[in-house]
Amino acid sequence: MSFQSYLDNIETKTGLTPRQFIELARERGFDSSTKATPIVAWLKEDYGLGHGHAMALVHVITKGDRISAKHVGTGGTHSDASDRLWLDGQATNPAA
Repeated sequence: MSFQSYLDNIETKTGLTPRQFIELARERGFDSSTKATPIVAWLKEDYGLGHGHAMALVHVITKGDRISAKHVGTGGTHSDASDRLWLDGQATNPAA
């Protein structure tokens, strides 16, 4: 599953876009300096996310929308089309 697919699946499950999760995380005091553990615990407890999906959100909360180019265009199972993730919801994604 690509990184973007993880984010899209989270939106399908919770009804919240990645950008909305970033805003909620900021309201809780989470930012780029926050370790993964408290963010994962929050996402699991409040939204029922599994570890992998929570870690995908940890990335966008702490590092933003850029991913490593090593996963872009490889054609593999985890390949993404771009090194930028779409955070504003599946319905508005121009690449979808």
